[in-house]
Amino acid sequence: MSALLTICKILIIIGALNWGLVGFFKFDLVAAILGEKSALSRFVYAIVGLAAVLYLILWLLRLTPGRAAY
Repeated sequence: MSALLTICKILIIIGALNWGLVGFFKFDLVAAILGEKSALSRFVYAIVGLAAVLYLILWLLRLTPGRAAY
């Protein structure tokens, strides 16, 4: 579980940095590297989004009373 959380955190940080670049400089690093609207860039966006959802679910489960913390 620890490795999964670490991977999720890394992907979330990558996504946050990319959105920071978009917000401050109008520069999408993922699109610049992998091509705008390419299948590979959409895959990266999807994986980052899934990592965020998974991390949120695991975080909420940890906050549920009666569950052991991981």
